[in-house]
Amino acid sequence: MKLLLQRMVMLGLACSSFGVLGAQAPADSIDVLRSFQDATRYVAEQVLPVVVEIDTIAEVERRTMRLPLEFFDRDDENRPLLQRGLGSGIIVRRIENEVYVLTNDHVVGNAGEITVTLYDGREYRAELVGDDENRDLALVRFHTSENVPVATLGDSRNVQVGDLVFAVGNPLGFASTITSGIVSAVERNGPVGGNGPLLTNYIQTDAAINRGNSGGPLVNLNGEVVGINTWIASRSGGNIGLGFAIPINNASRVIDQIIATGGVEYSWLGVSIGDVPRDAHSLGTRRGALVSSVFAGSPADRAGIQPGDVIVALNDRAVREGDDLLNLVTALEPGDRGQIRLMRSGRAIELAVRTSRRPDSDEHVGKSWPGMSVVEVTDDLRRRFSLSPKSGDVVIGRVIADSPAAAAGFRSGDMIEAVDGTRVRSLAEFYTALNGPQDEVVLRIRRGEDQLILGLVK
Repeated sequence: MKLLLQRMVMLGLACSSFGVLGAQAPADSIDVLRSFQDATRYVAEQVLPVVVEIDTIAEVERRTMRLPLEFFDRDDENRPLLQRGLGSGIIVRRIENEVYVLTNDHVVGNAGEITVTLYDGREYRAELVGDDENRDLALVRFHTSENVPVATLGDSRNVQVGDLVFAVGNPLGFASTITSGIVSAVERNGPVGGNGPLLTNYIQTDAAINRGNSGGPLVNLNGEVVGINTWIASRSGGNIGLGFAIPINNASRVIDQIIATGGVEYSWLGVSIGDVPRDAHSLGTRRGALVSSVFAGSPADRAGIQPGDVIVALNDRAVREGDDLLNLVTALEPGDRGQIRLMRSGRAIELAVRTSRRPDSDEHVGKSWPGMSVVEVTDDLRRRFSLSPKSGDVVIGRVIADSPAAAAGFRSGDMIEAVDGTRVRSLAEFYTALNGPQDEVVLRIRRGEDQLILGLVK
């Protein structure tokens, strides 16, 4: 009874009606629990058959250290090591006798052999159809004329904090495991440190996710897949209630593109962006994506976006930081039209933009103007780097290779004192001067103890 009470408290049910511990539970309370049990059984019945175990074998380079007394060659020195991997996948599509399974790219990306095991024990050799490293998604397929169930994909836009969800997969090799929890947060950014996928955000859940769950589904009470379980935040490597799933809407277009072409295409705006510095009060907003450079001939250039603009919304979706804009743009099809709301020198501006396909490489991208990012020098920075108040109020951060800034000789750490003879004391003043009608901008900078005059040519 104590365990029953604890479960009811966890589910938010009215346990006060039980009275003292050990009293008989009212029939209506038991009915509520049975209804919830029936619902979870329904989810399990719907989802378990469409979740597969993925076993992989990859060849990895053998690293050996020969000891001084080993005079003879060893036969196994040149043989590659075989690395076995385990993950999960979701049967998402069937076209005639080809069955497609969605999983994480980190599960199958380097595999030479892929084996898919269904819930009923059937095994199939599978092959990689295509992957998307930037979203950590991959699609594999196997061939069969037998009946195979296919998952129902939901709409991750409808996922809300507090929703009951279930994680299904093969954690630590325990096949067909289902765990439950709630949605803890939505639109979470990726792992700290930049080692995760670039073009996705995450649904956070406390449903237990462990090694082997990667690629398995996060499902709602209807048995619909709303996410792909991908990573956990943990110092021990085990579950501590911080699991993260890629929203299924981020994967749906990837599935279609990989089946059609074997690869994926991204929309492109053509800007270098960053987050708005917390202490940059002159920009008119503390949230948004700060444009540091615009590529010549890009959709942003054609739309009239300028360096120093802070994009705060795209198609009425809020942009709180740079990653938000990246995710919103790449969610569009190349050639889609959008409406951008931005702040420029404290003024709100609306611009229409039409995205294009992201170029395959930097060689096909126009020059970026100005090709560098700048930040305001805060009191904290002055204390940390012992900067004099006379050394300027704006400092150069990153300089993009082959840009006008790089060609002019600017370096990271240069202090900007003046633009065209006018002292600049904020980001807004710097970008206002930079975006003038002139074809060349002259900057006075301080580099250590030296004062230099450098010109930027558009």
